[in-house]
Amino acid sequence: MRFEPTMVREEKTAREIYERVKSNPTRAKFGFGQRLAIVNVDFQQAYTRPDLFPVSAYVTDPDQIAHTNRISAAARALGMPVIWTRVCYKEDGGDAGVWGTRTNTPDSLQNIRKDSERHAFDPRVEIDAAVDLVYDKRMPSAFHETPLQSYLIWHKIDTVVITGGSTSGCIRATAVDSLSRGYRTIVPEECVADKHESYHYANLTDLLLKYADVVGVAEVEAHLASLVGK
Repeated sequence: MRFEPTMVREEKTAREIYERVKSNPTRAKFGFGQRLAIVNVDFQQAYTRPDLFPVSAYVTDPDQIAHTNRISAAARALGMPVIWTRVCYKEDGGDAGVWGTRTNTPDSLQNIRKDSERHAFDPRVEIDAAVDLVYDKRMPSAFHETPLQSYLIWHKIDTVVITGGSTSGCIRATAVDSLSRGYRTIVPEECVADKHESYHYANLTDLLLKYADVVGVAEVEAHLASLVGK
């Protein structure tokens, strides 16, 4: 047997396709469970400071960090976990593995050194070092070879809210791993960012269709507010 290609081709932008999919009122959601965690992925200067690192940084929503701080504070006040990750590598970049072999410039992934300016958290993020989990990672997913899974199990989490960047890279990888581990997975649209609009909206569409609820940050805030006093 032989079939002709069935892939849909249309003259629409990735953003237009995303808006169409998002507007479908019949699309079912995973929804929120009983206990959630906020997983904030790679809010480090290499990716959030175009004034310092214009080649690697990206901004989609100018208020992304403010939104993330707000939902993190609300979750923390409810006694729910808040997690922050960063990427960094040892001096020779050897722990980046094959991921670090495609380029080798000052802006390359494997050249993010521990305790460097690129590794540093953006000064705008509000981390409570007394209670938040903070750790470095080496691969796209926040779950890969990190303490995240055991931490979520210990805290009896059934819902993971993912923020950060990039939408097409570490956010997508973390969301797929989250769903694969049985978590209801939520991506607040205003809280994720990417370098190019096409990558950003194409991946939001794919996440929405398959792996996560992509929602407005106001929906996450409303859910957290509904838990106050319970």
